[in-house]
Amino acid sequence: MTTADTAARHLRPRAWIAPIAVVTLLMSLLATMYLAYVVNPTKNLHDFRVALVNQDDGDTLGGKPTNVGDQITEALVAGLPADKIDLQVVGFAEAQRQLRQGRAYGAIVIPSDFTKRLAILGAAGVVPGKVEQPIITVHTNPRAGSFATGVMQRIAEQALSRVDETVGKQLTDTVESQLRPAAGGAAPELAGASQLMLAHPIQVVVAPYRPLPDGTGQGLSAFFYTIMVLLAGFTGAMIIHSMTDSALGFAPTEYGPWYVHYPPAPISRFRTLLLKWAILIVTAPIVSAVFLGIAAALDVPLDHPLTLFLYCVLAIIAVGVTALSVLAALGTAGLLVNLILFIVLGLPSSGGSVPIEATPNYFAWLATFEPMHQVYLGVRAILYFNANGDAGLARGSWMAVLGVGIGLVVGAAVTLYYDRKGLHRKPAEQAAAAE
Repeated sequence: MTTADTAARHLRPRAWIAPIAVVTLLMSLLATMYLAYVVNPTKNLHDFRVALVNQDDGDTLGGKPTNVGDQITEALVAGLPADKIDLQVVGFAEAQRQLRQGRAYGAIVIPSDFTKRLAILGAAGVVPGKVEQPIITVHTNPRAGSFATGVMQRIAEQALSRVDETVGKQLTDTVESQLRPAAGGAAPELAGASQLMLAHPIQVVVAPYRPLPDGTGQGLSAFFYTIMVLLAGFTGAMIIHSMTDSALGFAPTEYGPWYVHYPPAPISRFRTLLLKWAILIVTAPIVSAVFLGIAAALDVPLDHPLTLFLYCVLAIIAVGVTALSVLAALGTAGLLVNLILFIVLGLPSSGGSVPIEATPNYFAWLATFEPMHQVYLGVRAILYFNANGDAGLARGSWMAVLGVGIGLVVGAAVTLYYDRKGLHRKPAEQAAAAE
């Protein structure tokens, strides 16, 4: 067969239709995942946890014992959609614990003197004197993500505005009934300022719980640190795979016009994979140390540098070992599988910029096993939540260990099977001659 015939064979429709089809399908998946991730978070809201703390002791309002805090609690529980908001009625200590561990995106706190202040406000509508509006405090959790903070503020604003109107109408009716003459007839009309004050009696104060310090990118530094770690494992595995194969003669080495293809080394698939794993394991702590040094140079707050270093080493190894095993098992197709597994599906299910609870439900399913989400939980816990295991570090660590185990078992099993079957890595002509 001449060179022209060989070139013509490689230019058949299959040679160019296949790449077009693969790229189109991959980009379709990419567009579906990324646009579904971000275009309508309010519509996709589900299981968004908010703590509700009612500390109101109650008081006498309109001559009757009343606890307006209880009424507001009941109204919020009934009014907020349960399929979107996971409203947890808890004590103040439990609310703080959930905020510290990143388990709640915010808290609504009704103070102990709420009804008492409301009663004083009602009396002040007709009696001169100093008065303070009753306050409801909305605590956001900026360490759980800046986007989640905005969602929490919108939820509180919509819910509490309705509460304010309802309580205002109740308070106005109470004051007017007290002013109505005993013999009957119309109550004297309240002054305009008094009407306005009574119609909207509640002051809502929004306060971040444990605000983030400078150097955290308003809660995005953990997400981008996670991307760095994933790319170190994923891209590092691709580089180690291709450069090692070039050095061993299984792939050509090409730099610009310089091209060389060494003879294939007499090494089994399993031993080749062991070599690549070893290179990755040596590389991981070096890269993790570089990340840590650059972060320190850029004044990123690092309260637990050793923990961050060790966790990132583990995460890089977990991602890299798995990626190398996929390449060893699938060859060139492994590049596409790794891209989908670690990047295409990983970014939108990470929860790093938009919380999982504000994305379509299938992202929550992906987040149970997708590597990027597990790494994000660990990095976020170290950077923002005092390296608390319950804040995600424990889950991120054991999932990384599980990832290493799966990668080692799958890679070893597949390459040993290939070697046992005599499926060696050699050019087609040599394989045909050997047969």
